[in-house]
Amino acid sequence: QVQLVESGGGLVQPGGSLRLSCAASGFTFSIYPMGWYRQAPGKQRELVAQISSGGSRIDYADSVKGRFTISRDNTQNTVYLQMNSLKSEDTAVYYCNKRPPNAWGQGTQVTVSS
Repeated sequence: QVQLVESGGGLVQPGGSLRLSCAASGFTFSIYPMGWYRQAPGKQRELVAQISSGGSRIDYADSVKGRFTISRDNTQNTVYLQMNSLKSEDTAVYYCNKRPPNAWGQGTQVTVSS
């Protein structure tokens, strides 16, 4: 009954911004670390960012450092990914993740194109 529902994806021009949201239910959200992953066509799924249960520890992939910000609101059971200065290389399906055990949302498509 764990559910993760991503939203906020879409088409954006290079240099633009999007904010992704992941609404979580079916578990005690506030005690679990959360992460955002992405998968581009022909590529393996990769970790984009992760955040500890209380939000004090945050890690980013080198490719997004300085451009993306992960955050969470434990009162709303939601984790966010603010994406700025988007590049075409950021085009992918973005997934919300919880572990342990692993749980995934359905993904939301982000397309960066002019």
